[in-house]
Amino acid sequence: SRHSGPAHAAHALPAAPATKLYRVRRSPIHGTGVFATAPIPRGTRVVEYVGERVSHAEADRRYEDKDVADNHTFLFTVDARIVIDAGVGGNEARWINHSCDPNCETVIENKRVFIEAARDIAPGEELAYDYMISREPGDPPDIEKIFACRCGAANCRGTMLLPPKKRKKRKSRAGWSSMGG
Repeated sequence: SRHSGPAHAAHALPAAPATKLYRVRRSPIHGTGVFATAPIPRGTRVVEYVGERVSHAEADRRYEDKDVADNHTFLFTVDARIVIDAGVGGNEARWINHSCDPNCETVIENKRVFIEAARDIAPGEELAYDYMISREPGDPPDIEKIFACRCGAANCRGTMLLPPKKRKKRKSRAGWSSMGG
């Protein structure tokens, strides 16, 4: 099951004020996005990612008939047992797009997912976080294209997938020979 994952563990930060700090509208990144309507200071808890809480098996079942080239879901992995499906009972948080240079991050606290400002955000800026989608054994060869990134950031890695894990190289003993003279 391939879903967005958490950026880091929870820490206590102030909740967003009662007035909405954002609105949903068309995005230049992809489809629909969420945009700041007021200055959002770093550390502000902007919105909770909500939806139906299901098992990984149920999340997989719900989307098993989708075309393998269609990556669009509203799934967010909470932990090894729980996935939030924001396609059922979700809120505006489901429209926050991915960016390789995000201004938000996800925080999981007591099995709840919050989107927080990772830096000060100006009015009009699109909110985005790194989806950090994990690679899986058996991914098709064009997996990076399937999860192509359109964020346009200077440091864009071209995909919403996490970089491949680097294999550790074994140290060679360059210049050493077992043959004596």
